[in-house]
Amino acid sequence: MAGDHAHVQEFFAARAADWDRKFPDDGPAFAAAVTEVGLSPGDAVLDAGCGTGRALAPLREAVGPTGVVVGVDLTPEMLAQAVRAGRDRQAALLRADVARLPLASASVDVVFGAGLISHLPQPADNLRELARVTRPGGRLALFHPIGRAALAARHGRTLTDDDLRAEPRLRPLLASANWRLLSYADEDEHFLAVAVREG
Repeated sequence: MAGDHAHVQEFFAARAADWDRKFPDDGPAFAAAVTEVGLSPGDAVLDAGCGTGRALAPLREAVGPTGVVVGVDLTPEMLAQAVRAGRDRQAALLRADVARLPLASASVDVVFGAGLISHLPQPADNLRELARVTRPGGRLALFHPIGRAALAARHGRTLTDDDLRAEPRLRPLLASANWRLLSYADEDEHFLAVAVREG
């Protein structure tokens, strides 16, 4: 498991400095996804695997000044880029592992995860940990600014049903971790799966 974490950190550390420049047009997709999740003023939201913090401004706007926004990432270089971009003014930023979040149980209303699921070393366990910190009835939003087919094409791969984001794989994976899939959209311009915390 430590090797998996090291690989993820290495992958993102090498790309942190150019991340925002490489994907300059993703902002509207992040904002639209945050809107679709249906946050309310005063909500507490966790951006799990926040990277350079591209979702933090729309998340802050959605929850307002009385809400709480926490961004968590494993890679110090990504968090440093978030600070350089001034995104630490939108949220509390923590270097932490989604396998062991430094948050109380049932302390957040919504978990937002952009590009998260394909980088989880132990997806079922990690999704269970996200469920632990989410209140019953709270939501999980798994987002990517482009859909599965477009992402596979970008990386020169063929789209397969083995992808964790494929609905037949994702639905039971979420169910095993106390989440029930509410909506699923996989289109060229975005991927968004929203689940509710059971129990």
